[in-house]
Amino acid sequence: MFSNIITIIIFVLYLSFMLFLGLFFYKKTNNLSDYVLGGRGLGSWVTSLSAQASDMSGWLLMGLPGAAYFTGIDAAWIAIGLFIGTYLNWKFIAKRLRIYTQVSNDSLTMSDFLENRFKDKTKLLRIISSLFILFFFLIYTSAGLVSGAKLFNYVFNIPYVLALTIGAFVIVSYTFLGGFMAVCWTDFFQGLLMFIAIVLVPIAGLITLGGINNTVTEINNINPEILNVFTSFNNETNLYEPISFITIVSSLAWGLGYFGQPHILSRFMAINSPKEIKKARHIAIVWVFISLIAAISIGLIGKIYILNNNIVLPDKEKIFMAMIQSLFNPVVAGLFLAAILAAIMSTADSQLLVTSSALTQDIYYSFINKKASQKQLLWVSRISVMIVAIIAYIIALNPNNSVMDLVSYAWAGFGAAFGPIIILSLFWKRTNSYGALAGILSGGIMTIFWKSLSGGIFDLYELVPGFVFSFVIIIVVSLLTKKPSTEIIDEFNEFSSQC
Repeated sequence: MFSNIITIIIFVLYLSFMLFLGLFFYKKTNNLSDYVLGGRGLGSWVTSLSAQASDMSGWLLMGLPGAAYFTGIDAAWIAIGLFIGTYLNWKFIAKRLRIYTQVSNDSLTMSDFLENRFKDKTKLLRIISSLFILFFFLIYTSAGLVSGAKLFNYVFNIPYVLALTIGAFVIVSYTFLGGFMAVCWTDFFQGLLMFIAIVLVPIAGLITLGGINNTVTEINNINPEILNVFTSFNNETNLYEPISFITIVSSLAWGLGYFGQPHILSRFMAINSPKEIKKARHIAIVWVFISLIAAISIGLIGKIYILNNNIVLPDKEKIFMAMIQSLFNPVVAGLFLAAILAAIMSTADSQLLVTSSALTQDIYYSFINKKASQKQLLWVSRISVMIVAIIAYIIALNPNNSVMDLVSYAWAGFGAAFGPIIILSLFWKRTNSYGALAGILSGGIMTIFWKSLSGGIFDLYELVPGFVFSFVIIIVVSLLTKKPSTEIIDEFNEFSSQC
């Protein structure tokens, strides 16, 4: 009882701090640019940690450790793919996107950029990209809300729906108030807290189990295949079986998703100077590398720790929570459990903000009220946050939703629909609006179609066929249709000269 009270106090203090940041930036948010992109004023530390915190979410502390706990070290293939994707995104996309979005009419959103980049007067690029953003972010945001509900349900033993409601209320509150700067600064603190927790928990577990050698020995005593990166646990046969080439490709392919994630790309667009990108990249890469290794370790160490301590684990995605509550005193446990909440909030808030930006800038301002004042646009954005949150809340009402499944689907959708066009728009001047539109449609639709299939080659992660199909379609359609105008080529050359 005492430990629960301490945990509650820690949570309340933490959530109060998040709301304070929302109120603080509420007074500093004066127009739509401030609300959706922070006036391009982020420093390298805030950019890097907010990008990675919003990227990894509750998936890092729940989904990935749960996968390693259940199937074994083969979950490392996903981690490898994510690390490679993170590095490539920071190395080749971040600086170029930051420069091009400013050169191309100071674009505020991804849809904004695509329309300005290709001088699309039909508005089709803006409409189609906004619709895909809305669709996949509703799924992604609901994954964050499910994570939060599972956390509150497990820690405080409260009903799932009540837990879902509490988490949604807090996330919506500070996003509604403070916009992009509130989201990025909360993500900065949350990224620090996540990092501390995810590093110290496996270390504490190893110490309790007698060190690395003893832990590895105990894992091998259960089944040495747990530590074989080429085998995975099959739930139907209750055996560890060799994983297929398709499974390895599917896992590594998670890295392709980075190039099309609006909530990550918006951080690149918001950094105060392209010169800050290199420093931000170094910080981000170190954070990601250590965090991914720690997440896999939690799942593997937790497999032994749970058995040795006779802990009942109702859901594999709660392995991190179970270890925290068992390993640490109430105060530290409260802080580390708040780190899970931090991971969840850091992604859900970013998704809400990007989705509201799409509704406001790309739909309301572009098609409904071109004469809207900055104050009106600001409030439309805030109302949009509420609307999107309500719909995501309804999707998340099913307690059987898997965080991993929801995230993987949304991740694939964004990666396939937007990854290829972002890459080609930054590196290939021959890309035109016809190719861009065809690529977004083909990537998004292929993802949805492939997801509905199963068995054999169709077990390939939907991101792979979606990304490849979109990439090829953009090139083919661009070459078969007319060349970009002189205005577009001149702007591309201007952007290139600054890279």
